[in-house]
Amino acid sequence: MKRLFLFSALVLGGVFTLSAQEVSRPQTSASVGRAPIQAGNWMVGGALGSLGYGFESESFNINLNPRAGYFISDGIVIGLGANLGFATHPDTENDWTYSVAPFVRYFFPEGASSTGRFFGQVGAGIGGSRGGSGVSFAGDLGLGYAHFITESVALEAVVGYNYSKAGGGSATA
Repeated sequence: MKRLFLFSALVLGGVFTLSAQEVSRPQTSASVGRAPIQAGNWMVGGALGSLGYGFESESFNINLNPRAGYFISDGIVIGLGANLGFATHPDTENDWTYSVAPFVRYFFPEGASSTGRFFGQVGAGIGGSRGGSGVSFAGDLGLGYAHFITESVALEAVVGYNYSKAGGGSATA
């Protein structure tokens, strides 16, 4: 009888202890309205353009895309973006590539929600590579969606086209 009473007390105590604990989930969105895209705000971010390793060719590549901009009016950003790339090759020299391009981004009022906004972006600048054929034209055009996790943090998905043309002429998408 003592064992049954002790066992019952332990089970009930465990159930009450488990139900008293709060489970906190990470924040996945915030109702921010127009606050993040108002005139005078800054936008700073970037992307890991690509990261890869070829096992057969024993080559490695990485591309980084930092970006910063200033809201000149509600929903309109002007800024500067860069594309920095590095690739290794076992039998030749490593490749270093770069481009620097000012950009303009517009956040559309249509289709906006309190947690996200669609945007369009265009940029044009210069690019090149170490040992390449000089400086070339670089441009980009894209459409995307920014989902705000907090008033100052957003996750973006962008679909776009990047173009660069050097002496021989090449384009990438």
